[in-house]
Parts: sequence; structure tokens; C-alpha cells
Amino acid sequence: MALTPPSASPSVTVSITRTVDPARFTEASEWVQYGINLAHKYAGFLGSGWVRGSEDSATWNMLYRFSDPESLEAWENSDERTEWLEAGTDLVLDAHVEKRTGIEGWFDGMQPEPGEPALVPPPRWKQAISIWLGFFPVNLVFTLLVTWFVPGWGDLATALKVLLTTLVLTPLMAYFVLPWVTRMLRPWLQKQPR
Repeated sequence: MALTPPSASPSVTVSITRTVDPARFTEASEWVQYGINLAHKYAGFLGSGWVRGSEDSATWNMLYRFSDPESLEAWENSDERTEWLEAGTDLVLDAHVEKRTGIEGWFDGMQPEPGEPALVPPPRWKQAISIWLGFFPVNLVFTLLVTWFVPGWGDLATALKVLLTTLVLTPLMAYFVLPWVTRMLRPWLQKQPR
């Protein structure tokens, strides 16, 4: 009997750039926090963050992530969110929203240093190298350890080995390795072409 990995919808990262009325920063801060608190009540909400380029910057960059498109849709189509957005109409002068699935969201989540402009996601080839730099050593160490400690590992069917490997390595990569790699490579990832 062949085992097939369960299908999983990719998480969705929403990136929003809002231009906020400078005269209403305090109200806007409270409004944003209220929205984050609302989103926390919805199934599939994985987290959020927001940052300004400087203390007086009117441009605010915000991210939030849901575990799958269906959970995000439930939040985005909720009456609570609609009412919350309407309450902020006078606070926000302009907004740009972008949704990304999969691994791209890790690179969107890199926060600029205080006083720096908002960061642009790095080119895909840099993203691919970063992912490989994290995945190769983790996969190699896992394979060596499992081969050493689990008798008969080499005799298992390839599909079963790949299933077990990905079940272990996916959370390890998502929660520990990729955040660390993107932090370490940040200067290179954000270096703009001349």
C-alpha cells in the first residue's frame, strides 16, 4: 500500500502598505491594534506585524498570515473586519495590498532597520539560494542521523522516506531555519542592484 502525503494548502501572507494621516497617528495605532486583536479570534490566524520607517513616517507596512486561503477568506469576508475597515476610513489616506502564498512570505516579513525605507522582497534567485542554504544542511544532517539511529531506514520505500522526512523538516524549516537564514543573509538579500 503506497502512502501519499496529505494535501496541504499553502499559508497566505498579506502585505499592506498604508499611508496614514500624520495628524492622527495615535488613533491609527489604536485602530491597527484593534484589527490585529480581531484577526486573532479567527481560525488559521498565524500572526502579524507592522512597522514604520521612522517615528514620524506616514507610511506603515503591515503583514499578517493565515494558515490557508480558506481561513484568510473567512477573515476578509467577516462583518467584523468590514466594520473595522470602515472605522479606519478617515485615518488611512492610501493603501496597497498584496497577497503571497508559500515561501515568498518569509522574505516579505523582513523588517527594515529604524529610519530605513520599506524593504522590497529580494529577487527570486536570491530567495532560491537562501532556501537551499537552509534546506541542504538540515536535510543532510537529518538523513545521516536517521540512517544511523533507525535500523532499516534504507529499506523503507522511497515515498515513505520522503513523507517522513518532509513531515519532520517542514516545521523545522518554517519556524526555525528560514527565519534564521533570512536574518543572517539580510544585507545580501536587500542589496539593491547598481
